[in-house]
Amino acid sequence: MMAQILVVEDNPMNMELTVDLLESWGYEVGQAEDGPEALDKVKEAKYDLILLDMQLPRMDGLEVLSHLKEDPDTADISVVALTAHSMAGDEAKFLDAGCTGYISKPIDIHEFKKQIPEYLGKTA
Repeated sequence: MMAQILVVEDNPMNMELTVDLLESWGYEVGQAEDGPEALDKVKEAKYDLILLDMQLPRMDGLEVLSHLKEDPDTADISVVALTAHSMAGDEAKFLDAGCTGYISKPIDIHEFKKQIPEYLGKTA
């Protein structure tokens, strides 16, 4: 079975692009539009990787990440931060908080395709 990836993204166009790409490469993809929804989704299914937009409504990416890392059931899931270019200086902050890595938006499709298997390889 292919890896299960949860995409947490509040922008519908970004979500659609990301999900379409991942599905076209054969991954199983779950979707959440905000942090609370993402935290519900990880209880329902076993994800191998979470692509987490860091600028979310209601609960920002770092807060979502801390909830994931505090829960023994989800602490081992690789979380990759999706960040807008303007947040490039925050990379270290996201990695320090427990992200496996980060992907800048807008997504570079060729780079993205290479990054996903690398990040999946880092899961526990």
